[in-house]
Amino acid sequence: MNDYYGCEGEIEAVVRGFESCTTPAADFTHCAHLTVAVCYLSHATTLNALVRMRASLFRFLDHHKVDKAKYHETLTVFWLKLVRQEMCGLAANCSVLEAANAVIESLCNSRVVLDYYSDKLLWSDEARQSWVEPDLKPLLPEGQGNVSPKQKPPRV
Repeated sequence: MNDYYGCEGEIEAVVRGFESCTTPAADFTHCAHLTVAVCYLSHATTLNALVRMRASLFRFLDHHKVDKAKYHETLTVFWLKLVRQEMCGLAANCSVLEAANAVIESLCNSRVVLDYYSDKLLWSDEARQSWVEPDLKPLLPEGQGNVSPKQKPPRV
């Protein structure tokens, strides 16, 4: 496994840069989105992490003068749910550092979403504005992941 981050301070810097809008819009990559998602989900329920992520994304878009129409509710919810699913497959005593590195390793390809959604549904107005369930492959229910018998869901 690659170590995308060497310490939790690097993760905190990504979150801080995003939330304070000091990260340039072009530098807020898919991996940075995943990093923020891991951090938020490590300290909150999926719903509370979604509320925080949505508010932070709107603030970020507004600060960088990006049209709010760029925000995509289904993509935001999908990635939070998928990150939570991945985190459920990690050891209970997994640190935020270990979780972020594992999630990025597993989900670094942003095209994974196309395994779950057809282009037609994903890019529809409905999907942009509200959560739409995948039409190609379902997500596992909350709290389930690729948990082996020796693993337990992480503490969150």
